[in-house]
Parts: sequence; structure tokens; C-alpha cells
Amino acid sequence: MKSFLQSVKSKNQPIFDDQLYTKMPRKDTYESPDYYLLDELLSEEHKLIRQSVRDWVKKEVSPIIEDYAQRAEFPKHLLKGLAEIGAFGPTIPVKYGGAGLDYMSYGIIMQEIERGDSGIRSTASVQGSLVMYPIYAYGSEEQKHKYLPKLATGELMGCFGLTEPDQGSDPGGMTTNFKDAGDHYVLNGAKMWISNSPFADIAIVWAKDESGKIRGLIVERGMEGFTTPETHNKWSLRASATGELVFDNVKVPKENLLPNVTGLKGPLGCLNQARYGIAWGALGAAMDCYDTALKYSKERKQFGKAIGAFQLQQKKLAEMITEITKGQLLVWRLGVLKNENRATPAQISMSKRNSVETALNIAREARQMLGGMGITGEYPIMRHMMNLESVVTYEGTHDIHLLITGLDITGLEAFK
Repeated sequence: MKSFLQSVKSKNQPIFDDQLYTKMPRKDTYESPDYYLLDELLSEEHKLIRQSVRDWVKKEVSPIIEDYAQRAEFPKHLLKGLAEIGAFGPTIPVKYGGAGLDYMSYGIIMQEIERGDSGIRSTASVQGSLVMYPIYAYGSEEQKHKYLPKLATGELMGCFGLTEPDQGSDPGGMTTNFKDAGDHYVLNGAKMWISNSPFADIAIVWAKDESGKIRGLIVERGMEGFTTPETHNKWSLRASATGELVFDNVKVPKENLLPNVTGLKGPLGCLNQARYGIAWGALGAAMDCYDTALKYSKERKQFGKAIGAFQLQQKKLAEMITEITKGQLLVWRLGVLKNENRATPAQISMSKRNSVETALNIAREARQMLGGMGITGEYPIMRHMMNLESVVTYEGTHDIHLLITGLDITGLEAFK
């Protein structure tokens, strides 16, 4: 008797064979849930931007992302498209090459991209929030005009160096440092878990000067002593490029120092931008898992009827859409506050934590609804679930964000 796999191959319908994996048909039928009619709160421009990004994700990301994730390879050819849809620094003013959009638009873009894949959204988040934003917010006019237009088009790609091998949630303990050497600085140290580092042209690096103050430096690929070894064997963000930044007596021109910020408020200000995008983005992953589970529940039959007709399955779906709706309301209000320059770091922190926790819970429930099929590359759920295990850790862990909220409401610090 032929095995299932053999029978599939004999019919020329490849499913699991590595060599034939890329031939698998992947039709993206995603429909965005909007249980509370939140579209009525968006402008026509917001909807147009969303549709443009959604169409791009369906055409360019969905058909290939499972294959790239299986091979643990970053689809670098998507960079041009990300730039074209305005995903690189969408809130940066037009005079510096950005799209000049509001923060609601930025959130919507991140949500649609992460609906496709968290790793692809990470690439865009790093470029816009962690590279372009610090140059815009803390850089000189010369730095803004030199780097921002090329970063917006993807001609230059960047990364952000804060986390170190021995310093994660406590960035103030960093040991990466630089010393004044006359007409340049000499930078030494290392950073790790850096998205985009293997292919980045520049890195925004946070290091301590000789007085112990944290400053930002723009380090360019090609500077002697600067290397970016890639991180392999990841179970999460497999379609994203992750690596290290190693600095061995790197000579950095003095004009590459970000002049307008000193201390942790520099990198933390960047993280607030990124966390805002994650708050929207993670909900995109949750919505994709929900939509997948909902459709599957109507098609998959057991005991003579669609599994969506059983009470326990309806309970799962009802809880999913409830949590998604709550998250949608949270990020929409956060977007309003961000546009009004009234969103606090603690409010952003709460939304990031809530969205990622919601997405993880929904991914796990959706995977169970699909049974064994939920672990295969035929569906996006397991990939989302693995990706979210990174998203719940980077840009502040779930527990750290809880303590940020705790500090904000009590005034009592529990970090130390």
C-alpha cells in the first residue's frame, strides 16, 4: 500500500518534499476581522494605505514565506517592495525622503506586514524606528540629509545595536565603549540578537564614552574592525536575518556621533517607536491565525459536521475575536494619542505587552483547532507561533512591560 506522501507525489501534488516545496500552491484568502466596525474610525487615506500594503503582502510575501522560513533564509528581494510601499520610515518628513504619514498609518502598515510574517515586519521596524528615527530625532542636519533619503528607498539598510551578550533588560550595564583619539573615536565591544545585521550598511550603536555616558554612533560597513557574524539555528524568526555586531578598535569619524542626545533616553526613545509598531503588528499575526482557524472550522468535518458547529470550537473562536477586538481598540486609541504627541512610554508598553500576549494565546488555540495540520507549513499558524516567541522577548520582555505598568501606577520601582 502506498503511503500518503507517495500517493501525493504520484499525483504530482508535492507537499512535504524539500526539493518540491517551493511548488506548493499558496492562495492567500485572508479577510481582516472588524467585529466592532473600527473601519469607521479610519480615514479614506488610512484604508487606501492598508489596502496597498495588504495587496503587496498577498502577492509578494504569502506565496514564498513558508519556503523561506523552512530554509531559514531571509527573502532579501522583498526589501525593494518594502521601500516602495512606504514601510521604511513612513512618519519621517518628506524633506528627508520619508512619506510624512501619521502614526495611525504607521501602525496599519506594521499590522499588515506582520500579518504576513513577524520577521519581515521586524526588518521594516528596525529600519524605520531604530535606524531612521534616531537619525531624525537625534542627528545633525548633515546626518539627516546624508542617510535618511537612502534609508527610505532601501538603498541603504540599517540595524540597531543595544543588546549585549551580558546585558538584555538592563541596557545601562552595557560595556561597549568608545574613546576619543583626536580626529576620531575608537569603538570596542559587541552587540547580539541584532535584526538586519548580516546585510546592514550602517548600524546605530549605543556605547559609553570615557565619562560613562551613553551616546549613539553611526557605524558604517567597511570600517576596519567592524564585523557582523550571522546567528544560525533559530527556531523563531527564521525568515529574518539576525546577527551580532563586533567592534575591534573600530575608527569612527567624529561626525558620526549623534549630537542631540545623551543617556538611556536615546535608545529608549527609539524602542518606544518600535514598541508602538509591534503593538499593531502582533495583532496582525493574531488576526491571521484567527482567520485561518475560522475558515478551517467551516471546512473540516468530524462526526458528520463541520468542527465549527461544536461548542468548544465556537468558544475558542469567540474568545479569539473578543481579544482581537479589545486589542484593536487599544492600538487605535494609542494611535490617536501618538498623533497628538500624548502617548506615554508606559501606555505604549501596555499595548505592546497586550498585543503580543493576545497573539501568542490565539496562535496556540488556533493551532489546536487545526490538529496535526496546524504544525505543517500548509498553514501559517506554527510559523506565527514560533515568531511570536521572539516578539514577546525583544523590545522589552512580557515581564519587564508588566513592571513598567506597575511602576507607572504605583510610583514604586520593582526593577531592582
